Amino acid sequence: MPLTLLKRQNPLAAPSEQLKVLAGSAQLLPFEARLDHASLAPLCATGITVFQINVGKLCNQTCRHCHVDAGPDRPETMSLDTAEQCIRALAKTDIQTVDITGGAPELNAQFRWLVEQARALGRHVMDRCNLSVLLLPSQADLGEFLAHHRVEIIASLPSFQASQTDAQRGEGVFEKSLEALRLLNRFGYGRPDSGLLLNLVYNPVGAFLPPKQESIEAQFKKELRARHGIEFNRLYTITNMPISRFLDFLIESGNYDQYMTRLANAFNPDAAAEVMCRHTLSVGWDGRLYDCDFNQMLELPVDHGAPSHIRDFDPAQLHRRRIVTRNHCYGCTAGSGSSCGGTVA
Repeated sequence: MPLTLLKRQNPLAAPSEQLKVLAGSAQLLPFEARLDHASLAPLCATGITVFQINVGKLCNQTCRHCHVDAGPDRPETMSLDTAEQCIRALAKTDIQTVDITGGAPELNAQFRWLVEQARALGRHVMDRCNLSVLLLPSQADLGEFLAHHRVEIIASLPSFQASQTDAQRGEGVFEKSLEALRLLNRFGYGRPDSGLLLNLVYNPVGAFLPPKQESIEAQFKKELRARHGIEFNRLYTITNMPISRFLDFLIESGNYDQYMTRLANAFNPDAAAEVMCRHTLSVGWDGRLYDCDFNQMLELPVDHGAPSHIRDFDPAQLHRRRIVTRNHCYGCTAGSGSSCGGTVA
């Protein structure tokens, strides 16, 4: 069933309610038990190579699948004080990758400062961009800014067809995305030997698992080049997580139990051993620390004795922390696995 616009008259907005639904999944072995059977429990971090900063939920789009529940009316936004704490923490480490996300992270007042400070520390910076933000009048120089600081762009594009992209992301978003991609290509993004990385993210338009990453990447490259003259570097496939708006959709469409069973039946121990939370630390807009962006949306902070706020950042404790898991983690361990960098196994 394709994703449709939800009225959200009675959404499962509260993370506690979402967790209750996930915990009560019919005939579903708890994720922790599945880890135990695979000799992976307890799941622990193996170090931090990615410092992910979620600067808030403000966005110029309202996407049907959004696990952040982001939109134009969301007030949650990172302050300068919290951003400064992030940079101070980063400076204490040799973590090489800073992954800035949102919402539309570029709409946060601290976004450009974070980019500049992270680059000054010699770190690689990634921007999780919805593409259409590049066309806002207030962001007229954004593409130039990103290229100047050699920021890697991770851009969402659920399909190379207008109907499927607009069904998930809103009417007219596909054409805006193409315009933004052409703009980025003009700055050198996605071009051979430019060093300006432009990677796309694909997630299914419905209650099913993504196809093989290599095959869908080849298809996207062929179609975008032939139809629109657009170039990009890589395409990452991401499984839709059963939380927030996508959880609403699953329940309202009657697909919830079937989807959770599909994820659980596709559990892959190799993917579970390589999940992104084992090498990523996620910082929320208010400075709280999480094992991943999905845990952040479910308000499941770092636990088991590790510091849970950026002001108490302690690399030694956080590098080997025990990961907080629940049944939504089946989404990252199904099939070839799913992470912010695509498949893992």
